[in-house]
Amino acid sequence: MESTIARGLRNVVLDTTQSSFIDGEAGVLLYRGYSIHDLAQRSNFEEVCYLLLYGALPTRTQLDDLRRRLVSQRSLPGEVMQVIRLVKNTRPVDVLRTAVSALAAFDPDVDDNSREANLRKAERLTAQFPTIVAAHHRVHNGLDPVAPRDDLGHAANFLYMLEGREPSAEAVAAMDLDFLLHAEHGSNASAFAARVTASTLSDMHSAIVSAIGTLKGPLHGGAAEAVRRMTAEIGEPSRADAYIQQKLADHERIMGFGHAVYRVEDPRARHMREKSRALGQKLGHPEWYQILQQVEKDMAPYQARGIYVNVDFYAGSVYALLGISDDLAIPIFAIGRIPGWCTEILEQYENNMLIRPLLKYVGPKDLRYVPIEER
Repeated sequence: MESTIARGLRNVVLDTTQSSFIDGEAGVLLYRGYSIHDLAQRSNFEEVCYLLLYGALPTRTQLDDLRRRLVSQRSLPGEVMQVIRLVKNTRPVDVLRTAVSALAAFDPDVDDNSREANLRKAERLTAQFPTIVAAHHRVHNGLDPVAPRDDLGHAANFLYMLEGREPSAEAVAAMDLDFLLHAEHGSNASAFAARVTASTLSDMHSAIVSAIGTLKGPLHGGAAEAVRRMTAEIGEPSRADAYIQQKLADHERIMGFGHAVYRVEDPRARHMREKSRALGQKLGHPEWYQILQQVEKDMAPYQARGIYVNVDFYAGSVYALLGISDDLAIPIFAIGRIPGWCTEILEQYENNMLIRPLLKYVGPKDLRYVPIEER
């Protein structure tokens, strides 16, 4: 029987899910039934964490309890801090991957694969990711890590640990929005990698390590960093048109455009676009937004092919305006995505089947073995 090949597993439906809904033709994204637009405008990252992990919007008491649990679990074991120091000269995303692997050795629930234990692990990892990224950033730059504070929210505490000073309200709002918009996105490459690992009944930490390794690739998590480099190379709005036309003439890809699912504008992009504009005006650096606007205008003819901006197109400018270095773009993506990854893993465990696709063999079938003496 001839098998149908679906390269990249495109349009192959793996399983059912309740975590998120994506309509790539209409530009719709829902987290557990709630519009990303409502959540971006009215919710916050901690509330979305609860929604994804527990399946419903929390009451005030439930949200307060989750926040207390997250705050209480932000610190890292001393041994994991030693690992971070040992690998301090490695890329931040690699350090995050290594630190998560090390954390498994100190997690009290590491050998318990029950739903209750995995929810506790999901909360711990969500709380610990910002501490890992911030601690490594400071150690890498010759600074002492900054201990987390228990009076700051998730986004505010991350920025505080990163810079060693209390962040502005505008910076906190921008980072919280970025985390929220990246929190979940169906069976993307990293979530699929996590599901494959989970399908073997390996532990949650191992599945998250798989996800981070997959996110690292430039075709998945590296878009914001690449767009930021492009914007810096352009330098000023008046140079954008010539830059883009040259790139297109050289058949080079313009990062931040196109998506594996969306054939219209990524619904998350409008919120990062507005945040880029507002932050640029507030901080006296509107040129980032203006450059990106010109690039988007130059790319408008390609919308007929379904190529629009994605969420990361404006994210890089927001990081730049906040003074965040290029190499933190992927780890920040991971800080936002961790509750979504854990939700996907929990779903995989609940109705598990080993993920084991086939490959079609196209090599020779009648070769004769030649003894090594005759070769």
